[in-house]
Amino acid sequence: MRAHPRASLFALRSSRLLAFALALAAPAAAQQTSARPAWDYTVTPYFYYSSVDAWWLAGYLSYYQPIADYRRPEPWSASLRLQGGASTEGSYYVDVDADAPAYWDGWRLSLSGTAARANRLGYYGLGNDTRHVGDSVTSTSPYFYAVSRTTQLARLNVQRRIVGPLRVLGGVVYEHTTFRELPGTSQFQRDAASGVIQDGPFSDLAVRGGLVLDTRDNEIDPHQGGAVEALYAAGDHYHRTTVRLQGYVNPTPRLILAGRLAGEQITGTSEVSLMQTIERTQRPTIALGGYSSLRGYYDSRFAGPGKLLGGLEARWALINAVGIFEFKVVGFWDAGRVFTEAEGFQLTTQGLHHSGGAEAMLRIGRNTVVVIGGGWGSEGGQFLFGTTWSY
Repeated sequence: MRAHPRASLFALRSSRLLAFALALAAPAAAQQTSARPAWDYTVTPYFYYSSVDAWWLAGYLSYYQPIADYRRPEPWSASLRLQGGASTEGSYYVDVDADAPAYWDGWRLSLSGTAARANRLGYYGLGNDTRHVGDSVTSTSPYFYAVSRTTQLARLNVQRRIVGPLRVLGGVVYEHTTFRELPGTSQFQRDAASGVIQDGPFSDLAVRGGLVLDTRDNEIDPHQGGAVEALYAAGDHYHRTTVRLQGYVNPTPRLILAGRLAGEQITGTSEVSLMQTIERTQRPTIALGGYSSLRGYYDSRFAGPGKLLGGLEARWALINAVGIFEFKVVGFWDAGRVFTEAEGFQLTTQGLHHSGGAEAMLRIGRNTVVVIGGGWGSEGGQFLFGTTWSY
């Protein structure tokens, strides 16, 4: 299978453009700030285990300018990052990011490019009531509920502060996605043959807009504040509306309570790849099911054009050396469901799928976060690993 070249070319040009813009803006930026920290770099290899993809070998290279005022919530003033990894099950990802959240006063700019293959992505059919029948997975059909998805994604985001913590967002995103059936009979194969879904390549160029209200005290590891995202995207033959709310309170020095509520509706011609993700300001995440959405369920366990997601967490700091080292234990509860096009999005407590679990989080310095844990739902459990919080 040949990868589509346009996304990677866009990402390469975009990264060069931002680096050139940062260089040109340095004299002007120096006039705005009396002294900026020197640029630095970090290289971090690591490996981990995933219930979906087994063992991963991964790492990242980051060239960044630290934030001048550590009381600010942004992780850095500007950065160029290369991240990548590969799993023993044939999955991989390569991310190139150029990010400037605090380089120019009142502006945020980010450019990113991703090439990835999820070689064991879940596919159980469309809708909230799809069933998991254990007998369907046999020696001749070991991947009955899985499909291989390859994606090239390029994204530009520009945000401008309106007043206080309120920002307006504009951007453009290009995505090219292909699906490949895995050996044996599968639910994806059956739905494609019956016309329920289209299994051909999906290419899309979409424009995005929205509002972001962000009062978090730290964007990587928030202790208090909140974030509200109201996003809209218009692509080829579809419209996508997403609203996301996240809140954090710190009632005692060691306890942090966190919660989220998100909803999304896609109208028009909805491709499978869109129904398997939920939009965010920076980049979409797998939904519904997996570390970023419904922990304890297989990645992309439930798919549909409408999505509802909620959750609560209690985070307790066993060790808390502010800005140096922090170790937390976490208990969480997630709930969510999807809606068909005929049903449309609803704010409801009916038909929710629930999961719960526990995690341990380690933060080193200001921006390095590692989370491991386990989540359990009605179909069993999943081992969890992340280099960011779930939310």
